[in-house]
Order: sequence, then structure tokens, then C-alpha cells
Amino acid sequence: MKILVIRRDNIGDLLCTTPLLASLRQTYPQAWIGVLANSYNAPALAGNPDVDAVFAYCKGKHRAAGESLLGVWWRTLKMLVGLRRRRLDLILVASAGGSGFARWIGARRIIAQEERGGGHEVERTQRLLQSLGPVPAPGPMRLVADAAVRARLQAALPAVPGEGLRLALHVSARKPSQRWPEDRFVELVRRLLERGVVRQVLLFWAPGAEDDPLHPGDDAKAGRIMAALAGLPVAPVPTRHLEELIAGLSLADVMLCADGGAMHVAAAQGKPVLALFGKSSVEQWQPWAVPRQVLQSDSQDVADLDVETVEAAFLRVTGAS
Repeated sequence: MKILVIRRDNIGDLLCTTPLLASLRQTYPQAWIGVLANSYNAPALAGNPDVDAVFAYCKGKHRAAGESLLGVWWRTLKMLVGLRRRRLDLILVASAGGSGFARWIGARRIIAQEERGGGHEVERTQRLLQSLGPVPAPGPMRLVADAAVRARLQAALPAVPGEGLRLALHVSARKPSQRWPEDRFVELVRRLLERGVVRQVLLFWAPGAEDDPLHPGDDAKAGRIMAALAGLPVAPVPTRHLEELIAGLSLADVMLCADGGAMHVAAAQGKPVLALFGKSSVEQWQPWAVPRQVLQSDSQDVADLDVETVEAAFLRVTGAS
């Protein structure tokens, strides 16, 4: 049996599909299972034992400098032709906009859900299996860090002896409603270090300049936070590629961040997560199958969360309260 799963949106969405992939592998152990993803999120499937092949197409906005749209479209067309020639038995469309790809590739059967119901994104995706028989309960998300990248990042970190947790702190968020003020990050870090519950902080952020028209980043913001915390055990972890973010977060004991792809990367590696939610659905997107605390103010703006509230939630998720 040859099965293709199409998931063409963001990193978190793809990771929320990994329990479905595990269920397919369990149900059809001898099947060939492929995934059609995009070049941005595809590294999240590297080393996944439930997947035989990953096919990544490049969205126009992600094309390399100097690469034409025509060239991007041509490569995508060749990839789709190759998939069509595989004569697939089943295509599962797990994201909006994937049905067009599915119809072009073709299969003996195509399953796509226009209305997936409520619940977590993992549960909504798992319902794609309903028409194939009993739907198994979804397990945890799955993500494998690259061992060589992990070792390189580990070697670059200063050793901090003693007890306490290594905290991954991600200070970036795509949505304005999910951006916690940087001075509160600074105050929180000082408090947690003074308590002794944290021995080292790994600082993560979206790479790039704030004024980048395509991919704005927080290099300047991270620099200001590092300057404010000079002399404390806080180490910047630049992540120019998704593989580095995955490996870097694998080095931490616990994660504090806004809702977004990095939150799911941590959860998929079994890390306890404290997540700050703005204008997004906690029910659908909260960290899956890990110890977690989720904070969302009545205004649905994380700027309305004070340091004391976030500190108390961190102590709860780590069991230090």
C-alpha cells in the first residue's frame, strides 16, 4: 500500500500531524508512507521513523535569492509528476489548500475533511482516519533532533555547574497580540535565577532584522535582552535554520514561549511548556501531551500578563511551587 499525507502549512501544523503518521505506521506496518510538505517545515520530519519519504516544494516567498518564480514552479511540477507516477493508493489531505495537489497527483482514494470539528489540532487531524476504520487515540508528537547539530550547539554553551533547570526562553512571536514586553522577560529571568529554580537560560529568537520585508526577525531585541542580563548565566542560541532550533531546544529542560512553532517543537521533544497565548485558540493549539501551563488574559493580549503571574505559572509547570 502506498500512502501520501499532504501537510503544506506551518511547522506546528506539521508536528501536530506526526501522531497521525504514527497511527498509519501502526495500522499499515508494511506500507510506503510519504509526506508532501514545504521546504520551510519539511526538516521537522527528518529522522521520523514513521515516514519513508518527504517531498518538499518551495513556496514563492521562501525561494532563494536570485531564484525565479518560474524556476520554483518548474521544480514543483516535476515533483508532482514523480508522485503521480507512483500510482498511490491513498492520499490524506491534512491542510487547507492541499486538495488541489491531491487531485493533480491522483490516487485510488483521496480523503480530505472540509469540517474537522473541535478539539486539539492533533485530534482534528486524527479524524482523517475515520473512514478507514476505528480511529486510534493519538499519541504524542514526534520530532528527532540532528545529533551532529545538537553536539555542536552543546559544545558552544558555557558550562554552568550546580542544580536547577536549563530554561529555553523564546522571545519572538509572529502575532502582535503574543509579544510579551522584553523588560518583563528580563525581570522574569532575574527572578528565576535568584530563586535557584533555573541555573541557565538559553535565549532563542526569530533570526533577522526587524525591518526585513519578507522575514522580520528579532536580532536587535535579543541583543537588548542579552545586554540587560549581562553577567548572568544567559546564553544566546542563534538558530538560522529549523534544524538548529530543534537541536537547541532539545538541550533544555523546560520551555517558556508564546504560542507558535517553537512551542510545538519543544512539546514534540517532550519538554514541559509554559505558553503565553494571545488571540489564538488554546483548545486547538496548546502544547500536546506534555506537562504544560497556558496563560491567556481576558484581553487576549499577552502584554496584559504581569511578571508575577508568569512566574507563578512557571513554578507550577516545573513543580517548584
